[in-house]
Amino acid sequence: MIYTKTGDKGLTSLANGQRVADDSQLEWIQNKLFNLGAELSEAPGEWIVEKDVKQLEEWIDAMQAKIPAQHAFLLPCGSEAVSRCHICRTVCRRAERKMLEANANPVALCFINRLSDYLFVRSRSICLDNGETEKAWKKD
Repeated sequence: MIYTKTGDKGLTSLANGQRVADDSQLEWIQNKLFNLGAELSEAPGEWIVEKDVKQLEEWIDAMQAKIPAQHAFLLPCGSEAVSRCHICRTVCRRAERKMLEANANPVALCFINRLSDYLFVRSRSICLDNGETEKAWKKD
């Protein structure tokens, strides 16, 4: 089944089963990025865990169920919100490369990679919600 209807009233589920407003996704991500900073500074404790990666995957899957299939590479363009998602996505990719160089925890690497995926799909979702047209890359 593509849809669950559990988000029809503007709520989404966290990995722990808690129901929160959809706009709380960004607040959750901000908190996890602070956790990632602690992880990278080698602070004691488990800061980024597999459950965090799974949460991003759930949100990605939910957004992908509502957007058209992608058949080409897409140019980063669109409204300010779409553009900001693309900028954040490229920052995640840069951070991922630095984390690889630093031999970061594999779960932390997976998290930053999945966050980049989330931001890409989020940009497409915003584009669709705003009635914007995505632009496919074309080889000259």
